Amino acid sequence: MEIAIIAHDGKKADMVQFLMEHKELLRDKGVQLISTGTTGTKVEAANLQVHKYLSGPLGGDAQIAARVAEGKTGMVIFFRDPLEKHPHEPDIFMLMRLCDVYNVPLATNPATATLLIQSL
Repeated sequence: MEIAIIAHDGKKADMVQFLMEHKELLRDKGVQLISTGTTGTKVEAANLQVHKYLSGPLGGDAQIAARVAEGKTGMVIFFRDPLEKHPHEPDIFMLMRLCDVYNVPLATNPATATLLIQSL
């Protein structure tokens, strides 16, 4: 299964911590991680394998949304920072809308992400 991981700047450390807590399960289930560029760089620094796309503001959110629409991505974990403004909000909303359109599970916080990961 392919899982997309995305995190706003204020949530990147939370994403790395989340992945480290679940790395054995992800490995055992053969999960392939994809991410936006900057999130992926942080994940790689933690010694986890991830395929990186562009940074979110440069089109990475849209690239992942396309994979959702193509049926290639089976889950999206997007640790959003709801207290900050983001210049690429339209891309974020597009990704979330496509998850709803294609019935792809979407977690926007660690509690929900944990429930989804445990369901693998």
